Amino acid sequence: MDELTAHYNKFNEDKRLMRRHGQVEYITSMKYIHKYLEILQGENAKDAGSEIDTETPTDGGKATLRILDIGAGTGRYAVELAKEGYDVTALEYVRYNLGRLKQNADRAEKECCAVGKNFFLQAYQGDARKLKRFADASFDLTLLFGPMYHLYSFEDKLQALTEAKRVTRPGGYILVAYLMNEYGVLTYGFKEGHALECMADGRLDEDYHCHSKEEDLYDYVRLEDMEALRHAAGLEHVQTISADGPADYMRRELNAMSEEMFAKFIEYHLSTCERPELLGAGAHTVDILRCKTSHLG
Repeated sequence: MDELTAHYNKFNEDKRLMRRHGQVEYITSMKYIHKYLEILQGENAKDAGSEIDTETPTDGGKATLRILDIGAGTGRYAVELAKEGYDVTALEYVRYNLGRLKQNADRAEKECCAVGKNFFLQAYQGDARKLKRFADASFDLTLLFGPMYHLYSFEDKLQALTEAKRVTRPGGYILVAYLMNEYGVLTYGFKEGHALECMADGRLDEDYHCHSKEEDLYDYVRLEDMEALRHAAGLEHVQTISADGPADYMRRELNAMSEEMFAKFIEYHLSTCERPELLGAGAHTVDILRCKTSHLG
């Protein structure tokens, strides 16, 4: 059993995203997923001459959009998007997570069927760097939420991003999540007291840039690393957001907030998550990319 599998066999991803700091990340990410799905729906309607599809009058064209969730975990995003009526395919490396995902999907499908709603979700085990089961240009929107946390070399990250590009249609969007360097340095390095040992063994260089090893489980990047990857992959940069801002540093404070105050914090974060001075400071950053009109570009 590899280190990643052993970790996620014990880690409860469902619970993390339901805690308040995880809710910030989830709510923010879903806002931008919906933003770009709505853009794609609008483009599809325009291409069709704004004609009403009488065959599927209630889904607003959602079922015509195909979403690939790479590194889907236990299905927090994939299941919710399928419940909303999108055609979703999920890929997860860890078999334990995949089993949980399928359980969550089965439960959601029964709930949808009970109220006459469609539910489209297929789930497979697989590696983000090897998407051979999927044909070129198969998906309208691709999520890469998780794999970049656990790929340690530039080459492996680029391979995952290039594969995501290959299976996403020209004009489609790719949303890529990263763990940020300064979050790793501040929390693991200084808050937890490992900075000196990390500098001694080369995991932290003199510029305080992280160089993780596989046994560390997580890898961290800076904004310039993200830029280098998107440039090497030949993808168009649309925007970058901080998925959780200061939330991970404020777990105790968030948990102590009233519902009204927490709602106000969410409002604050959503109003500031695009600000450039905050992008590299949070735990998670999402790079939003678009495939050029030709994969040859």
